[in-house]
Amino acid sequence: MSYCTAIETMQSEEKKALHKNYHDNYYGFPLHDDNELFCRLVMEINQAGLSWETILKKEASFREAYSNFDIKKVANYTEKDRERLLANAGIIRNRLKVNAAIENAKTILTLQEEFGSFEKWLEHHHPKTKEDWVKLFKKTFRFTGGEIVNEFLMSISYLHGAHSESCPVYKQILREKPMWMKK
Repeated sequence: MSYCTAIETMQSEEKKALHKNYHDNYYGFPLHDDNELFCRLVMEINQAGLSWETILKKEASFREAYSNFDIKKVANYTEKDRERLLANAGIIRNRLKVNAAIENAKTILTLQEEFGSFEKWLEHHHPKTKEDWVKLFKKTFRFTGGEIVNEFLMSISYLHGAHSESCPVYKQILREKPMWMKK
């Protein structure tokens, strides 16, 4: 079932509105800001084993807890910051996911030094098959597996499939020239 269809079948109006905002305004659209790319990666990592609804409900708390996903700030987090994050009920308190966010921020800083930006690193490796992206991400980042990488790349327009062709948002994304069209 596509994300588009899933929203249509939701019962609660509150739940539907939460998902609809993400679906209509963020999911599948190209992202060009490294901090927002980092944000999306952290959110996808934290979703592992949980519902996307849980993550969407906690987005504001994540932003506050992780310094609005400022890569430089997160990369410089100390052990005290790790403990602060693990004590924060507003986010997912999983040591592996918290450590992944901090270590992945450090990795992105290295990629920025080498390629100019996280986005340029992604562009440098485009196009790849999903399987090749997964291998690259597993080699480069922490706590990244097939589903996390797939959703991350679909959500930022590198892989096709975020929206069905019958979805009105699909046409909006086409106008933005998503990376999956540039092969």
